[in-house]
Amino acid sequence: LAMVFLRRLSSSYRSFSTLYSPRWAHKERLIFSFRSSSSWGVRSSNNRPSWSDEWKKIGLGAELLTEGNFPSNLFFVQLGFGVDQHGNRFDATKAAVRAVRNAIEFNSIPGVIQHIPGGRKEMLIHVKLGIPSKAVVDVLEVAKVFPYGKLLPIEIVSGGLEFNTGRVVEELGDEDDVGISVSACISIGYNDELNNENKGNEGHKTFNTRDGY
Repeated sequence: LAMVFLRRLSSSYRSFSTLYSPRWAHKERLIFSFRSSSSWGVRSSNNRPSWSDEWKKIGLGAELLTEGNFPSNLFFVQLGFGVDQHGNRFDATKAAVRAVRNAIEFNSIPGVIQHIPGGRKEMLIHVKLGIPSKAVVDVLEVAKVFPYGKLLPIEIVSGGLEFNTGRVVEELGDEDDVGISVSACISIGYNDELNNENKGNEGHKTFNTRDGY
């Protein structure tokens, strides 16, 4: 069974089921897909959650894809780490957002405009999160971090870490001293027409130093 909830946010992205935990799946490797609902009368390609009102005013926000393949042409791979020491330790959303921001906020990728067909609006974004096995993540909150591009369904695997902080702050919702961490891998690139049949992460191009790369 998959546990989902529909958050009544703005009509531009109401159609997404956003809560996911790896503990409900039977495979080690798990893919969470955004689930669109035609009852909302909104096409998934028009859903662009934004980090802030300022972003929304200038049209920033990645396009959420309901399906798609890992980029066959990788342009940039970024890793990040996020921690949440307080509150509900079974909700890894805050740590996941921090991990994704840690991965992308210290980089500038102007080459996307020239080297990815269609520029930054067409670049594919693949997000892989490692979270504690009993935790859940609101993937829509994670999606808000990306200002542009096309965001593939987020991949979530059992990982991350639970640890003892030695401190309980009841005012912040602590019931114990357990904190959590999340690891994130952000891969960006594109699929050319000859590689649209790429399935999973195995079909992307790799370069070997023995070949002079």
